[in-house]
Amino acid sequence: MPTLTADLSPVSMHVKAQGKERTKAREDVEEKMRIIEAALYVAGRPLDLKTLCSIIGSRSERKVHRIARMLVEEYKRRNTALEVLELEDHRFVMQLKSGYSDRVKRLAIRPLLTIGPLRTLSYIAYKQPITQRQVIEVRGKHAYQHIKELIELGMVTREKNGKDFILRTTDYFADYFGLSRNIQIMKRQLERIFKRHGEETLPLSLKEDERREMSEIEKAAGESGTK
Repeated sequence: MPTLTADLSPVSMHVKAQGKERTKAREDVEEKMRIIEAALYVAGRPLDLKTLCSIIGSRSERKVHRIARMLVEEYKRRNTALEVLELEDHRFVMQLKSGYSDRVKRLAIRPLLTIGPLRTLSYIAYKQPITQRQVIEVRGKHAYQHIKELIELGMVTREKNGKDFILRTTDYFADYFGLSRNIQIMKRQLERIFKRHGEETLPLSLKEDERREMSEIEKAAGESGTK
């Protein structure tokens, strides 16, 4: 009776090859997920799909979106003090869960902005586009240094306009504070923040419930067709 070994050998080799391909594909996805995790950790702010694509070397936003969502679910399963969230505009952010942030905030490193530049930044963000002269008239001559610092941090851009300059906030500013990149929607969000805090100044960072509220404002504006 002939053996089946010779007949099954090619099939067996094909199955093994498929198994190796699946293992390699899984390991590749897991490695990309770890890279996204590292990027979100280092950035400390929301990152969009274009940025994530650049970091992991992929041209497919759809594929990167799927991997980033896998990371969101992975953090839900881990049940740790950290969470990864997807925002309304498909940006992703890693942050402390709200139940832990108040307990450890005193251990945080020196904030990126001190109160003076933060007030100048808040004014620019709410009034933009605004001339540098107008900012100086309201905030005082010390605002020259504030503006220089904000430009160096990448929070504000300055564009020559005759003998003056036009100031605007950047996408980095919006991402850092969890605000919309759409200026009109951002101004609605700022109004809510100012009212909540009782002054026209941004806090050094938004709490989790505030970030969620900002996302809700952006979502509602999108549904109503705000440009």
